[in-house]
Amino acid sequence: MTELLESNHYLIRKKLLKILGEKFHIYSDDSQETLIGYSYQKALKLKEDIRVYTDENESEEIIKIKARNILDLSGNYDFTDSKNGDFLGGVKRNFRKSFFQDSYSVFGSDKQIFAEIKEDRMFSALVRRFVPFAKYVLPQQFILNLPGNPPIIFTQKMNPVIQKLTVDIPEGNQLDPRIILGAAMVIIAIEGKQN
Repeated sequence: MTELLESNHYLIRKKLLKILGEKFHIYSDDSQETLIGYSYQKALKLKEDIRVYTDENESEEIIKIKARNILDLSGNYDFTDSKNGDFLGGVKRNFRKSFFQDSYSVFGSDKQIFAEIKEDRMFSALVRRFVPFAKYVLPQQFILNLPGNPPIIFTQKMNPVIQKLTVDIPEGNQLDPRIILGAAMVIIAIEGKQN
């Protein structure tokens, strides 16, 4: 396992003013001193394609995240282990629920849903959607609820130039860290574009 997959807290940082492709730097903590991962999202692809690596040199690929369809309102994203090609599971955007409060279902390698990721309080979600620049004042928070496990928290903070997502995984969590990483990348790459 890599340091990224063993971490209980990490921060994903993305510069917003990119013309082609998106680059994400993953740090061990909020100080942004120790790089533990790197991701690149290819530009001009008909289907989203995100790869996560152990470092900026892309020396070891950890996980592949791919959209299932070209234009998919429900947003199905499959996660594959890059080392052995195993299908891990993924996330599916709950299109109707997401009008007012973003929501994803998490599914396993058997394609059965076993958890949900949901945006924080309804009031905050509505304010962010309808009040210009509210996303800079009210950070977006997502909670991954898996029955029998403490909740995993994803907090997205934005300014006009940089977008950050912190991932907090409590002790005792039993969910595969690659699923958590894949969900975090979908949140920062896809949700970030929509917001």
